[in-house]
Amino acid sequence: MTPLLLPLHGIGGRQDLPVPFGLAVGGAAVAVALSFVILGLAWRNPKYRGNESGKPLPSAITRTVDAGWFRWVVRLVGLAIFLYAGVALVFGVDRLTNPIFGFIYILLWVGLVPVSILLGPVWRTLNPLRTLHLLLCKLLRQSPSKGLLTLPPRLGLWPAALGIFAFTWLELVAPDRATIPVLEAWLALYVVITMFGAVLFGDRWFATGDPFEVYATLMSRLSPWGRRTDGSLVVRRPLENLDGLKAQPGLVGMVAALLGSTAYDGFSNSSAWVGWAQNQDISMTWLGTAALIVFILFVLVTYSGATLLAGRLSDSSRTTLPGLFAHSVVPIALGYVIAHYLTLFILEGQRTLIYLSDPLSNGANVFGTGLLAVNTGITNHSTAISVIQVLAVVGGHLLGVISAHDRAVALFPRHKALAGQLPLLIVMVGYTAGGLLLLFSS
Repeated sequence: MTPLLLPLHGIGGRQDLPVPFGLAVGGAAVAVALSFVILGLAWRNPKYRGNESGKPLPSAITRTVDAGWFRWVVRLVGLAIFLYAGVALVFGVDRLTNPIFGFIYILLWVGLVPVSILLGPVWRTLNPLRTLHLLLCKLLRQSPSKGLLTLPPRLGLWPAALGIFAFTWLELVAPDRATIPVLEAWLALYVVITMFGAVLFGDRWFATGDPFEVYATLMSRLSPWGRRTDGSLVVRRPLENLDGLKAQPGLVGMVAALLGSTAYDGFSNSSAWVGWAQNQDISMTWLGTAALIVFILFVLVTYSGATLLAGRLSDSSRTTLPGLFAHSVVPIALGYVIAHYLTLFILEGQRTLIYLSDPLSNGANVFGTGLLAVNTGITNHSTAISVIQVLAVVGGHLLGVISAHDRAVALFPRHKALAGQLPLLIVMVGYTAGGLLLLFSS
C-alpha cells in the first residue's frame, strides 16, 4: 500500500486501469438502446407486488432465523468483531499496517454491499450500536422502542443522508483521513450522535438515523430475501423486493448522497481534476468538499426535476413523485459501487484480513493470516475487469429503468405512462453515460 494512493481514497484508490474508450462508448450505446426498447415494448400493467410477493421459506428456516437465541448469537458475533477492531483503533499504532483503516473503509463501508445483497437486511442484527442499546435497555429494564421523545415523521431518512455525506467526506476529502486521531474523532462523534438519538427516540432511530444501517437496508432491497407484510420470511425476485421500498422523507436525499458521492470518488481520481486542483490557490480540502457537495446536489436536483416533470407530462403532478420513484436509483448506485470498488475491495480486503491478525502491530498472528501475501492475480486481467465494470454500470441502469417503468405504469394514466417516463429515462441515461466516462477518465 503506497503513500501515493492516500489522497485518492481512505486507504487507496481504484487499483485498475481506465476502461477503454471504445468499451465505455459501447456500454453507453447499449444502455440507450435497451432503455428505449424497455420503454416501448415492456408491459403496460404493473407486475411487481412489492412486500406482498414472495414464496415462503421452509418453516424450519423461518423458525431458526426468528428464534431469539439465533438473533443473540448474530448480535454478539457482530459486537465481538467490532470490539476486536476497537482494540486496533484505541491501542494500535498510527500507521497503515493498523487494520482499523481497512476494517472501516473497506470491510465495513464496501463490504456492507455484498453482505446485504447475499444475506438481506442482516445489518439490523449485526449493528453493534443497536446491540449495545438493547443491552443497556435490558439492564435498565426499559423497552428499546421507548425513547424520551417521539421521532418526528418528517425527519425521515435525512439524518442518515447527512451521515452518509459526513462519512464520504471523511473517506474522500478529509485531510489526514488515514490517521488514527482523525478516524477516532469521526467514529467517536458517530457513536455519540447515534446513541444519543437512540436514547431520545428509541431503537427506531437506527432505522432512520444510522447511516450504515440505512445504507445496508437500501442495498438489501436488491437481495432475494424479504418479509411479507404479515412478517413471514420469503424468497422473491430482487426487483419485487426493491418495489417494496416505501417512500419517506429523506429517501431521495439518501440515494442522491450514495450516487453522488460514488461519482465524486471516480471524478476525484481523474487526471483532469487532480491536475486542475493542484494548480489552484484554494486548499484541496475546500475544493474536494465543494465538489462532493456539487455532485450530490446535481443528482438530487436532476432526479427530482425529472420526476416532477414526469408528473406534469402524465397529468399526475404530485410533489411525492420523487420519493415514489427513488427506489429505481438504488440499482444505479449499486452499479457504480461495483464498478468503482471491485478491485479495491478484493485487494485491500485481503490486506485488511492479513493485518487483522496483528491488531497492535507487535508481531502477533491471531488468526494465522499474518504471514500471507495479497494475491494480486486479478490485476493481470484488465480486460475482464473493464468488462465487469461496464456491465455493472449498464446492468444497474437497466434494472433502474425496469423498476421505474413498473412504477410509472402503476401511477400514471395508461395513455400518459410512456410520456411520463421520458424525463427520468433521459436522466438515468445521463447518470450511466457519466459513470462510464468516469471509468474511462480515472
